[in-house]
Amino acid sequence: MHQLVKVQNFAVSGDGFGAGEGQSLERPFGHADPGSMFAWAGATASWPNRTDPGGSRGLDDYFTRDFAHNIGAEIMGRNKFGPQRGPWQDHDWRGWWGGEPPFHTPVFVLTHHLRPSFTLSDTTFHFVDGDPATVLARAREAAQGKDVRLGGGATTIREFLDADLVDTMHVAVVPTVQLGAGVRLWESPDELLDRFHLEVVPSPSGVIHHLFWRR
Repeated sequence: MHQLVKVQNFAVSGDGFGAGEGQSLERPFGHADPGSMFAWAGATASWPNRTDPGGSRGLDDYFTRDFAHNIGAEIMGRNKFGPQRGPWQDHDWRGWWGGEPPFHTPVFVLTHHLRPSFTLSDTTFHFVDGDPATVLARAREAAQGKDVRLGGGATTIREFLDADLVDTMHVAVVPTVQLGAGVRLWESPDELLDRFHLEVVPSPSGVIHHLFWRR
């Protein structure tokens, strides 16, 4: 069975940025407001951090609910794990998610500065230095037949796109957010049409879902 490499629920601004400038411990998305970027998902009934009853159903809820379906491993860039740069100075700090990370699978963090793996709840983080194909081979083995999620950020997704290793991709474009600078996923989604089919589906929430699958 073919294990898909999937980008899921990745949000970008109307001008194509997945994160802003000035990332820090207090601001994982830099000058971008994650509340605005992910409001469409946070309003759904299936949002995992929901503490009150209710929430919307429909298209946005479908994507939120489908996030973990058949995922056996995740690959992410170091900037998604944390704001530290260069050699690791603090091994006690273990990511933005506290003791219960939302991944529930092995996670492979791309970095030129290795550190020992560790486990929080049912998520194990591995720190790897390698080209996309090599890292993907490790993630597929760890996924035990399930699909591999490419979690981001935008730079990591572009690296795997450039290596032609992405099978499907769901990007939620938030047209009301214009960042002007930061980490860009694309100038235009049309850049990918030589390799992917694309269906664009507007949502009542105001976001525009872009669904790509390999030609």
